[in-house]
Amino acid sequence: MKEEYRAIIVGIRLDDDISYSMDELEGLAEADGIEVLGRVIQALEKPNTATLIGKGKVQELAEMCSAMEADTIVFNEELSGVQMRNLEEATGARIIDRTVLILDIFADRATSVEGKLQVELAQLQYRLPRLTGFGKALSRLGGGIGTRGPGEKKLETDRRHIARRIDDIKAELRKAGLNRQIQRAGRDKSRLPVAALVGYTNSGKSAIMNSLLSMTERDDKLVKSEDMLFATLDTKHRKIAVEQGCEFILIDTVGFVSKLPHGLVEAFKSTLEEVKDADLLIHTVDSSYENRDFQIEVTNKVIDELGAGGKRKIMAYNKMDLADERPLDVSGHEAVYISARTGENMDHLLSAIKEALFGDRKRARLRIPYDKGAVTSYLCENGEITAIEYQPEGTMLEGSFDPGDYQKYRKFEINGEE
Repeated sequence: MKEEYRAIIVGIRLDDDISYSMDELEGLAEADGIEVLGRVIQALEKPNTATLIGKGKVQELAEMCSAMEADTIVFNEELSGVQMRNLEEATGARIIDRTVLILDIFADRATSVEGKLQVELAQLQYRLPRLTGFGKALSRLGGGIGTRGPGEKKLETDRRHIARRIDDIKAELRKAGLNRQIQRAGRDKSRLPVAALVGYTNSGKSAIMNSLLSMTERDDKLVKSEDMLFATLDTKHRKIAVEQGCEFILIDTVGFVSKLPHGLVEAFKSTLEEVKDADLLIHTVDSSYENRDFQIEVTNKVIDELGAGGKRKIMAYNKMDLADERPLDVSGHEAVYISARTGENMDHLLSAIKEALFGDRKRARLRIPYDKGAVTSYLCENGEITAIEYQPEGTMLEGSFDPGDYQKYRKFEINGEE
């Protein structure tokens, strides 16, 4: 059972408004089981190298912790080991930053072996450069936030052990990455196109996947969908059949968040490679959220970092049943306005996906000789067949075919009215 913490959250305002970022920090804290008692924001020209915030604010924080019986202070900015140590000594509270918080949530949510390894790698890479300033404090903390890995496993505090463990994890992840490449190669061989759900955490990606599965009578393949941050860490794959000959793989990916730790993006890069390899991105947006434009911007930034910025995209404005107004889309991509919860316009989304993945199919009439039965079976399975006729010279198939399949078998095409 996780310990309960009572915290004050702290942010610095250098030039722009940080109220949204602080609201998000509070949401992250609550997602990690922390009770937020209050917040402190200090406007600064530049951060204090010793304590991030000014000396007077540090004293104010110490007094607030005493008066409110807060045992934890959560900073919106990433802290150095020295800053953590100085702040802990001055306030007597457990000091964590946004990165530690996100990593702790990921550690709690990870379920697969690979997911747990990826999170532990990010945690150890974050911890290693902070041992000099915060090493003693880490050992004093005992358990809890900032010290536990996936499965409540206690993280290493010894530099040599950490370095060795990082090398071991990287080796294990390389093996896992190789296995994923083999799986992807198998999917490539089947020639099924791939659509990837991407977007901010809690925007409803898993709910959209489940709605599409239900629409196509695949209720036995539903994925876990919860109204919580980072409910999905491990990539999920499901086959969706729009109709005969129009099948695709739908991928549900980990959600993004602002200031997503770079080490976490790096650790999950092998998993997120699937976004780069997808034929179509379905960018999911929470239409009911006031700062959705910022969330769209953050998601686009991560997509660009993954090298998938030029992919074909559908903007899926989800949760329209909770939205006060229809969001204005300025992305330049096709936009659909849906509710995965109520099913509103989900048929429009499915049609948009079909058009994006199968719209360039070639309509043709092919007559396959009877001694080429394997070709007939393949085309019936992978093409959108509208008519079959058994003629003296062979099996006539009329329908729409993948451009690659059409080029391969166009020698069997029938021209004219025969």
